[in-house]
Amino acid sequence: MVVAKRARRLTRDVWVRAALDAIADGGLAAVAVVPLAERLGVTKGSFYWHFPSREALVEAALADWEESHTAVVIAEIEAASTDPLEQLRLLIKRVSALAAGDRVELALLATAEHPAVRPVLERVARRRLEFIAELLARLGFTRADARRRALLAYTSYLGYAQAVHATPDVLPRSLAARRAYLDDTLAALTSPT
Repeated sequence: MVVAKRARRLTRDVWVRAALDAIADGGLAAVAVVPLAERLGVTKGSFYWHFPSREALVEAALADWEESHTAVVIAEIEAASTDPLEQLRLLIKRVSALAAGDRVELALLATAEHPAVRPVLERVARRRLEFIAELLARLGFTRADARRRALLAYTSYLGYAQAVHATPDVLPRSLAARRAYLDDTLAALTSPT
C-alpha cells in the first residue's frame, strides 16, 4: 500500500517572515515566489493559498515590518514607563539593539523610491519623529525645539543603524562604553542649550 505524502501548508506569517528575510538578504528584488517556496521547502501553490500576487506579499511584509519596528516598539516604551526621560532612555536603548539585528530597514532605505516602499518609510519616519518629539515636549521643550531635536535623534539612529552593520568596530563594544554612549546621546538630546 502506498501512502501519499501530505503536502505541508505554511501559514501566512511564515511567508511574510520569509519575504522579510529575503529583503534583508537581497533587497526588495529578492522577494520572488519560486525561490521563496524552494527556501521554505514547499510548492508555489502554498504561496497562492495566502497571497494573490508577489505584490500582496511585499505589502504584507512591509506592513509587518512597520508594525513590529515602530508601533510595537512605541507601545513597549509607553507601557514600560510614564516618565518621558526614562521613556527616551528606553527608546534609545531599544532601537540601538533593534538596529543591530535589523537589516530590513537598511534594505528598504536602499529602495526608498519604490512605490510600495516609499509610503511605508514616510509613515514610519513621521510616527517615529512624532513620538520622539512628544517625549521631548513633555520634558519642557517647545514644539519647534522638540521637533528639531527629534530629527537629530532620528537621523542619528539611521546613522547608527548603518554603522552597526557596515563598520561595527567604530561603535562602543563594552557594556560600560555602550552605557556611556547612551548617556551621551541622551544628554545631547535633552541639554537645555
